[in-house]
Amino acid sequence: MKKNGRKKWKILGFSILGIFVLGIAAFGYEFYQLQPENHFSTVPVVGAKSTSSSTTKDENVEVKTPIFNVLLIGSDQRKGDKLGHTDSMVLIHVDLNKNQYHAVSIPRDTRVHLDGYGYTKLTSVQYIKQATIGSQKGIEAAVAAVSEFMGVPINYYVETNYWGFQSMVDAIGGIKMDVPFDVKLTHPWYSENKNKLISAGTYSFDGKMVTEVVHERYSLKNGEYGRQQLQEEALKGIAKKALKPSNITKLPALVKTIPDFIVATNMSTSDMLSLGLSAKDFDPDKQLVYRQIRGEGKKLYDDILKANNYQIVISQQQVKDIAVNFQ
Repeated sequence: MKKNGRKKWKILGFSILGIFVLGIAAFGYEFYQLQPENHFSTVPVVGAKSTSSSTTKDENVEVKTPIFNVLLIGSDQRKGDKLGHTDSMVLIHVDLNKNQYHAVSIPRDTRVHLDGYGYTKLTSVQYIKQATIGSQKGIEAAVAAVSEFMGVPINYYVETNYWGFQSMVDAIGGIKMDVPFDVKLTHPWYSENKNKLISAGTYSFDGKMVTEVVHERYSLKNGEYGRQQLQEEALKGIAKKALKPSNITKLPALVKTIPDFIVATNMSTSDMLSLGLSAKDFDPDKQLVYRQIRGEGKKLYDDILKANNYQIVISQQQVKDIAVNFQ
């Protein structure tokens, strides 16, 4: 009887050991697959044809090295709304070989040509396409418009709105943010912050206040370009907080909450985890090169609105000079 008992415990022990070994093997394989050089061996292409390749949109392509472009989109869509304008756009070139990142903010009022409609603002592309062909197609149209304007393929996109952005910041426990100049909140999301003045300095902000600050542009000396600077500082603050060594182990749990504050994306959970793991030592002050695209503001005819409005006309040569870093 005792012998049979010992035999049962041996079998149980070996079974547990076998499960443990299989678990380690599965984790090891998953961790191997998440390494950027393995995970990003193929990437999608969402945008228009590249100027330097024959790649067209909606394809998956093999890449020799983990290098790709990501478009971050901020929508002005409010709670309960089905439509939204593309309110902010940051295109990021990710080079995981060198751990280098190039980012450029594209003005929302950039004059672009939309097939079937004529000339309009870049911010209007998503709105009009969502109204005519649906939400997801509208987002993809906005991505394609940025790709065509910049002349580079876009591999991934992530869109959030201001409510989602607030939730994202709160999910990581708030951030430290450098505010480079005085900001007066003339068009806040929350009425209690109307005309609140935030002096230049470094602040610990929760999601609510970060959302208010990056939304403001009317009181800023440089208008939209000043707002882009504020958005850059907010993104730096998020990256520094989320990718702190002490927070890397929390990344899987954080990534699982992403659907709560992302409107749309073609990045999978494993895509985000791999990108996060690769950037665990990310220092935006050393590894990020940020640019703005400057243009001339003009009153021009908008073929969608059938009226004149303020648009920013940008030199194609300037775009080409910047796009070299996104090939």
